Amino acid sequence: MRLENILALTNGELKSNPFVSDFNDFVFNPKKVKKGDLFVANTPEFIDEAIQNGAYAVLYDFQTQVSDDEIAWIKVENIETALLRLLRFFLIDKDIKAYFTDSITLKLAQQIKTKDIYSLDKTIYESFADIFEKPFRYIFFDNKRYKDLFVEIYQFPKISRYSIDIVEKTLYETSFIFKDVYYERKNISPFFIPFLEKLLNFFVEKEISFEIKDFGYIDNFEVVFVNNNLEIKENGQGNKVLIFEKDTDLAVTEALFLQKEIFWAKTVFLFPKTIKQLKDIYAVSYTHLT
Repeated sequence: MRLENILALTNGELKSNPFVSDFNDFVFNPKKVKKGDLFVANTPEFIDEAIQNGAYAVLYDFQTQVSDDEIAWIKVENIETALLRLLRFFLIDKDIKAYFTDSITLKLAQQIKTKDIYSLDKTIYESFADIFEKPFRYIFFDNKRYKDLFVEIYQFPKISRYSIDIVEKTLYETSFIFKDVYYERKNISPFFIPFLEKLLNFFVEKEISFEIKDFGYIDNFEVVFVNNNLEIKENGQGNKVLIFEKDTDLAVTEALFLQKEIFWAKTVFLFPKTIKQLKDIYAVSYTHLT
């Protein structure tokens, strides 16, 4: 990217008189800098190493001394805002379409193998290099603060063309069929199946090839098996189950799901007193979990 474009996009101020005007890659790790790269610095301590490794430019938002006037020193007001502006230009240029989604769908998308989707779940600083380097057509995000990153934001289709047929299920494991493909004993709670169905229908509609091997840890609807002394046991080994949810809005939906799916079991729901929408749920309210 050319120096004048970087200055215009980031509202940066050039603090040197460089002999260079073109840069190869944006690099965040000084050890990975190659000749011609632009080094994005979040602290002053790694700048010298980046320059020694061949950096032609430094992008920064703190006070520091210009040590080499022949390279471009570009000072911006805020590094993350500057990166957002650069990403916005890049996404427009590559015609990458953005979809705002819920956190569950985002987490599931991260665990399905495909080259066409990038899930933005980190800070812009942490994600910038990935977005520039990886080939993809669509970007998913669930953080409203990143809406300014995109010119246009799309929504997932509300109607699923293809259904997921559940063959067998437990609280933490599901066997299912989607488009005549049988997925046996996948490590996913049936609670997440509607989210997965929405995601897989999106893949089919956009002709995105994908591969489901299994699902890893999702920090929602966390199932923990315990014995009578509340000692943690292996999955399926305890005679009691504790389910934890940090998202209080999602917890209400999960409680309704559990009331319907395990009506035969004795259940106790614990909710903070701040949660008001519990008219269809028998719950014990608490102020402090002590």
